Amino acid sequence: MSSVLALSVNAYAETSASQRYVGIGRDANPAEVAAWDIDVRPDFKGLPKGSGSVEQGQKVWEARCASCHGTFAESNEVFTPIVGGTTPDDIKTGRVASLSDRKQPQRTTLMKVATVSSLWDYIHRAMPWNAPRSLSDDDTFAVVAYLLNLAEVVPDDFILSNDNIAEVQKRMPNRNGMTLKHGLWSSKGQPDVHASACMNNCVPFVQIGSTLPDYARNAHGNIAEQNREYGPYRGADTTKPPLSSLPGSNMVAATAHPKVQTVEDLFKENNCSACHAKSSKLVGPSLIDIANKYRGQAGVEDKLVAKVKAGGSGVWGVIPMPANSQVSDESLHQIVHWILNDQ
Repeated sequence: MSSVLALSVNAYAETSASQRYVGIGRDANPAEVAAWDIDVRPDFKGLPKGSGSVEQGQKVWEARCASCHGTFAESNEVFTPIVGGTTPDDIKTGRVASLSDRKQPQRTTLMKVATVSSLWDYIHRAMPWNAPRSLSDDDTFAVVAYLLNLAEVVPDDFILSNDNIAEVQKRMPNRNGMTLKHGLWSSKGQPDVHASACMNNCVPFVQIGSTLPDYARNAHGNIAEQNREYGPYRGADTTKPPLSSLPGSNMVAATAHPKVQTVEDLFKENNCSACHAKSSKLVGPSLIDIANKYRGQAGVEDKLVAKVKAGGSGVWGVIPMPANSQVSDESLHQIVHWILNDQ
C-alpha cells in the first residue's frame, strides 16, 4: 500500500480499536506496516534503490526461473509465455498491434502489461513461486532487465535501476493500452468506485449464534500449535475448555509454545508439500514413489540433493520442478534422507 494509505489505515485502526471495539484488535506497529508496504506504483513510488544488468539477470533467470518459463521466457509448457508477440513498431506507438490480430496464437505477458512497475512489483513479491520474496532488490532489477532485453525494449548491455526505470517505461510496448472500459458498474459515465455505504439501522451488538461442539474442538490437534511463527494472532489452545466469555480489554494474546522443528516441518516450510504428497501424486510424484524408485542406489542422496537444488524435468513427466537454490544444503540433505528412509 502507499504511505498515504498506510497512514489512513493506521488512523482508522486507532479509532476502531480504541473507541469502537474495546478489547478487540490493536494498532499496527511501524514494522508491521513496513512489512506489507512493499508495492511499487506506476509512478514508481515505493520502488527501492538498486540496479541490475541484463547479463546478471540472465544468470538469475537460468538459476531460478527458467525451469518453469524457459531459457528465453518463451516456454508454454507450464505457464503462458512471458515474451513474444511485440514488435519495434509497438515500442514506438505504445500499443501492441497483435492484441487485435485474430491470428495471434497466444497473448504473452509483455503484450499485455502496460507498466514496467507491474513486472518489478509482481516478480519481487511473488517469484519464484516456490520461494516468493527470496530475490533481492538488485536481482529483481536484473531479471526485469533481462525480460525487457528479450523483448528488445533495452539493449544487451543495459543496466536497469531506480534512476532510469521511468525512461524505460516510455518504451513499454503496451504502455498506451490501458482502458477504463471494464466491468465496474457505471455511475454518470464513470466506474462506480465512490459509492457511499448503504448500511443503516445496524444493531449495536451481535450475539454469537453457533459454537464448536466439544467432541470437535480438538479434532485436528491443538490449533495454538498450527500458526505461523510471526504476527500477533495465535489460535486458541483447543486442548483446554473454551473461554466462558470474550476476553477483556487487558487480555494479552496467548503465545503458542515453541515447537521443536522436525524434518517434516522443513519439508512444509520450503513449500515441498505444494507439489508432493506422501502417498498420492499432486503436481509431482508422491514421496513413496520417490523412495521406491531411488532407495538403495549408491550415492543417491547426494544425487537427489543436487537435483532438487538445480530443478529440472523429464524423470517424472514434462512438468518441471523449480530450482531450490535458496534452501541450504544441510536442509536438503535432511529432507532427502527423510524421504528415502521414512516413507
